[in-house]
Amino acid sequence: MELSVFFKSVIDSDSAPIVICNKEHEIIYMNPTAVERYYKRGGAKLIGKSLLDCHNAESNQKIKTVLEWFGKSSDNNKIFTFRNLKENKDVYMIALRNELGELIGYYEKHEYRSCETAMPYEKI
Repeated sequence: MELSVFFKSVIDSDSAPIVICNKEHEIIYMNPTAVERYYKRGGAKLIGKSLLDCHNAESNQKIKTVLEWFGKSSDNNKIFTFRNLKENKDVYMIALRNELGELIGYYEKHEYRSCETAMPYEKI
């Protein structure tokens, strides 16, 4: 089985929305959580569209600036973008690179800060 199947499975099983874009800001993939979360904005119909169409001018400029920063060095891979107090999470932009370290795109990473409430191995 191809490794890409495993990577897709990891992305699809994540409980946080994951929207993957290429360097031209085209949405190339949304995991099921992202499709559901952005349903009112078009859900899966956003795939193939520009992420920039989903944001205001100020946010678009920040996205472009971060993408430029990612391109300056293969060490520039993660940047904190904002804190969402309502959902108790920090949000980052993450660079995506090929095997040669070349920038190929980016995605937004949501890191929730709430402690787990389930007991370990509760569901088995």
